[in-house]
Amino acid sequence: MDYQEEIKDEKYTKAYSEDGLFKKIFKFAKKAGIKIIYLALLLYYTLQKPATPKWAKSVIIGALGYFILPIDLIPDFIPLAGFTDDYAALTAALVAIAFFVDADIKEKARKKLHDWFGDYDHTELEEVNTRLEEQE
Repeated sequence: MDYQEEIKDEKYTKAYSEDGLFKKIFKFAKKAGIKIIYLALLLYYTLQKPATPKWAKSVIIGALGYFILPIDLIPDFIPLAGFTDDYAALTAALVAIAFFVDADIKEKARKKLHDWFGDYDHTELEEVNTRLEEQE
């Protein structure tokens, strides 16, 4: 499905593509950190879910488009601070669409993290999961 055609007038819609998302993740995964990648994956898998409503897909695409763009409020190449705005944008989007994030989506995201990072400290995801549970 071409989400750019389905969802109009979103500032970052043009920046979003599945290819662009995964290129960004592969390039900056270690630098961004597992928590940001987990947020992006939760949003990505929720976007893929047919039952996710159009308004939620619009929020997701906006946040992922912001994440993909190399020049944003705080450019990603700035040490330590470069991904703080991305984290905030992804978290805000996740809070807005939390109702649509189910156990299957969380499991897919955790499996993909394991594929990419190998064994990782699962406690790093607790903050994200706690925020999700607060919204349910």
